[in-house]
Amino acid sequence: MTSPRGRRVLVVENDPTDDVRLLGDWLVEGGLELDVVRAHDAADGTGVLPADLDGYAALVVLGGEQNAYPAPDGTPGAPWFPALEKLLRRAVRYKVPTLGVCLGAQLLASANAGAVERSTAGPEIGPTLVARRDKATDDPLFAEVPMAPDVLQWHRDEITRLPVGAVLLAASTHYPHQAFRLGPAAWGVQFHIECDMAMFASWAYDGAQTLVDLGIDAVALLTAVDAAMPDLEEVWRPFALRFAGVALGSIPVATGGPRSLPLLGA
Repeated sequence: MTSPRGRRVLVVENDPTDDVRLLGDWLVEGGLELDVVRAHDAADGTGVLPADLDGYAALVVLGGEQNAYPAPDGTPGAPWFPALEKLLRRAVRYKVPTLGVCLGAQLLASANAGAVERSTAGPEIGPTLVARRDKATDDPLFAEVPMAPDVLQWHRDEITRLPVGAVLLAASTHYPHQAFRLGPAAWGVQFHIECDMAMFASWAYDGAQTLVDLGIDAVALLTAVDAAMPDLEEVWRPFALRFAGVALGSIPVATGGPRSLPLLGA
């Protein structure tokens, strides 16, 4: 089955170190065609995003080192973030299936009047477990996720307040908003499901001083990540295939009444 919007999915890459990788492979396996926009490649990062999502079956927004919240002087975390947040609001409003990963999830939240801040719990790095919440039972993507799935983390900020009407789908002790759904078809996950071993190893290399400062042994970390990879794929590959099914219309979106968005612009 093909969605009235076709098979193309807009993938927004915010950082050259975080591409669509495994998630992209799974989405293609699920029948989608990827249209990757590397926003970071533009001279100032602006003018590279489409004004709307016409012709797209879905939107995927990836992670990056930027902050989802503005600097003290009001400067956005990246020049293209205002346009990206507008696109995320339009996706929610028009029920375009959307998946935000790590920074992408934070931008999905902040674009819709949620809040993102530097985490008081400190950075979260490496393989961990999150706990699926009761409302995940009826969610098109999370219903078949295990109660305590393996996830892969690398973030220092956190979503401190979900948008009004958002459904919390997964949580952990120190980072309560690990996954959520906004409206019937927009999901955010704080953890990384796109990452393969080579990508994570490059993060560890680039962030070697961060690991030292946190007292994390890089070799032990990479060993743990490598050991977790089969379990991560077992959970998140089917998750990505279900998202592709939602985008293509073969899996229904979440049920419930229409959500009223705050007046934040188009």
